[in-house]
Parts: sequence; structure tokens; C-alpha cells
Amino acid sequence: MVEARAVRFGILPMAVLGTLVAGCGTQRAGEAAAPGTPSRSASAVATPSTPVDLPCPGESPTPAPSKPAGPSKPAAQPGDHYAENHGFMVPVPLHGRQRCDGLAAVTRIRHALEPLRKRGDFDPASTRSALTHLGYATAKVQSYQDGPTGVGFLVDASPMCLEGTMNSRTTEADAFGGYPDHFGCDQPSGGH
Repeated sequence: MVEARAVRFGILPMAVLGTLVAGCGTQRAGEAAAPGTPSRSASAVATPSTPVDLPCPGESPTPAPSKPAGPSKPAAQPGDHYAENHGFMVPVPLHGRQRCDGLAAVTRIRHALEPLRKRGDFDPASTRSALTHLGYATAKVQSYQDGPTGVGFLVDASPMCLEGTMNSRTTEADAFGGYPDHFGCDQPSGGH
């Protein structure tokens, strides 16, 4: 009797599993649904989408495509896994409200550093001071010499990162959302 009960209880899970494996319904891929039966519309199917970035204050209605922050990498050749193996070094772009906040922060940084650039003050300490006067925490601001007449900077303004350079010709700055699988704003040196 115990053995018969065990067999009956074993059959129920197998029947449920069989139903799940077989699928629910009779419609096959590529076939139209029978009249009167509900069907899944194309809009109900979950598909990855690219975020739509609306113009931020001060931008034209059709913003230019945003360029990725950081140095560009050479295009991968077929069979070359460079892009795949170095994907951890590609900055995460900002979208939506964070993108607008990033553009505003970049504008503030350029305005704060422009007087230093015009004076030819490319001392990392001066750059750091100008950035901390914008309200960024001293511990979150890095500045460093970038060539003989230039300075680079990196600001961890979580949830965004601000990075750029300043030299006698120009002040460049970008905002991005960090790096995949990496905590912090500094570019990771090792990946998977």
C-alpha cells in the first residue's frame, strides 16, 4: 500500500512536468491563432529597447548622437574578441534625467575651469580647488598632470562620473554612468 501511494504521488509531478514541457495551447510558432482565441501581440513581447533621450534644457530638439566617454577603441575584426574582452572598460552612457544632469554638470565644470585655462594655470591643485568649489567632495575629486601643459580630472559625483582634460587650447569634459561590473569612476584595469 505504501508502495502504491508512492507511485501515485510520483505520477502527479511527472504529469505536471509533462504538461509544462509540452507547452500550453496548440498554436505553433509561425501559425496564426485560431479565430476567437487570444493571441500575443507583437507589442506584448518583451524586447530590449534603446532609451530615448529627449532634449535637455539648452539643447536643440534633435540632439546629436552622444559619443561614448573615454578613448575610442579600434573596430574589431571578424573573429577578434577585442571588443568583447575589453567591454568592461567602456563607460556606461547616461540617459533620461541623468543625461540632462550630466550635461549641466559638464557646463558648470567648463565655466569653472575656463578662467584657469585662460591664465595658463594647469596646476592639478588649482583644478582640484576649482572643482571642489563647485560642491564636489574633496575625497571624490582627482586631478593630475596631463602632459607638460595640461591637466586631467575625474570626479565621482555618484550616480554619475565626470571626466575631462584642460590644456591651452580647450577644456573637455564628459559625463557617464561608471563602468559595467565596476564600482567607482576610475577606468578598471582588469576584466573577466
